[in-house]
Amino acid sequence: MQRLDKQFIDNQWVTSAATRFLPVTNPFTEQVVAEVTAGDPTDVDAAVAAAHRALPDWRTTSGSQRGAYLDAFADALTRRREELTRLSSLNNGKVLAEAAIDLDDAIACYRYYAGQARHLEQRQGAIVPIGMDSVEARSYHDPVGVVGLITPWNFPLVTSAWKLAPALAAGCTAVLKPSEVTPLPELALADIALEIGLPAGVFNLLLGDGDGVGAPLGRHAGIDKISFTGSNRVGEAIMHAAADRTAGVALELGGKSPILVMEDADPGQAADWVMAGIYFNAGQICSATSRLLVHEAVADPLYAELANRIDALTLGDPLAAGTDMGPMVSARQREAVQRYLGIAEQEGLRVVRDARHRTLPGTGYFLAPTLYRDVPVESRLWREEIFGPVLCARSVASETEAVELANDSDFGLAATVVSGSVERARRIGRQLQAGSVWFNSEQLVPPETGWGGVKRSGIGRELGPWGLSAYLEVKHLIGPV
Repeated sequence: MQRLDKQFIDNQWVTSAATRFLPVTNPFTEQVVAEVTAGDPTDVDAAVAAAHRALPDWRTTSGSQRGAYLDAFADALTRRREELTRLSSLNNGKVLAEAAIDLDDAIACYRYYAGQARHLEQRQGAIVPIGMDSVEARSYHDPVGVVGLITPWNFPLVTSAWKLAPALAAGCTAVLKPSEVTPLPELALADIALEIGLPAGVFNLLLGDGDGVGAPLGRHAGIDKISFTGSNRVGEAIMHAAADRTAGVALELGGKSPILVMEDADPGQAADWVMAGIYFNAGQICSATSRLLVHEAVADPLYAELANRIDALTLGDPLAAGTDMGPMVSARQREAVQRYLGIAEQEGLRVVRDARHRTLPGTGYFLAPTLYRDVPVESRLWREEIFGPVLCARSVASETEAVELANDSDFGLAATVVSGSVERARRIGRQLQAGSVWFNSEQLVPPETGWGGVKRSGIGRELGPWGLSAYLEVKHLIGPV
């Protein structure tokens, strides 16, 4: 069993100041496969200091040079694709096909921001029309500085790419804290940084938990901006800490996303998109469309289609061919979802499918894919993020009712619309309070499009040019011609 007591700081693996270790578990075998350092505030100090030393040179590196490094990251991930796909599956519990999609998404993100770095260089010094003949104004985009990046466990290498690639493209230096639950795939980033000759201190990786690394990083005076993806509870704590020093924050937090199925939709096709929106990655997706609003005219046929598809799902070893759904990422996450299943029983929710309809594998943190229908809007399961393979559904009598119920949420990360009319789907999508809305589609997130939510789903946007802007400050130089 691996025991990792080191942190990646200033292009070196240095022994952590921590004395605590954290187990890393294979969620299918339930066996501990590694131990990693819990981290220490002293590690954070060292990493932030290294990032500050590297910043003056890195921020003046040309966009074409930074783009070359990002392309090199993409090339290295491509060479390691098979190895990292299996490692991600082993550490996270997601099936191989899903882990492979993750790797491809991460590679595409580094490629995209390589281009954005080059384009940024071309935009520097652009003249701003101001209507004054004798005065000139030019705009520049400067890096924010040293950034802290904190990523979750549900999409290893993907969420780190969404943060690290634009930060480096912008000219920032970074301290990355991956989730202590799934740290193993992210270790490859440190090896790649050395392999491609990334300057020392530009990228630093700290293993550890919230006490050892997360909280100290979030409140560190040397961090100019913190970007966090995870729970509302932790995100709000980070926001409070940043407020004490007026530091920038970007937060991608919870979701309780709706999927609206109109009466003109084909129930079979709609069922495919409903399944993809909630049972992918065992429901452990911030954008999971976990609230189904289906027109009463097609409700019963859709429930029948969903029941058939749920029954057809194969749960088992995520490394095995033919497995459709793996286990939850940890015993803790399974227990958190099970508490909601207990609430559902207390509330007397109407079950279409749950654990009574299948036998679960003998080992692994598995939960049966679950579907409740006719769920009251007052139910905690309807209103709170569950983060597991649990779908709550209710029928609606009209498009207006569907939109109203979809928007009746504290969250606004994503949504999906299913309709026989593209024009109608677009019209409904424009009315929904969400950062991303898909229609007649699975949840596609190209790196060219923005990602983030409204309301309690967070602050700011990742991906696209907006993701780059998150790590830039605008400067104007104004004076006589």
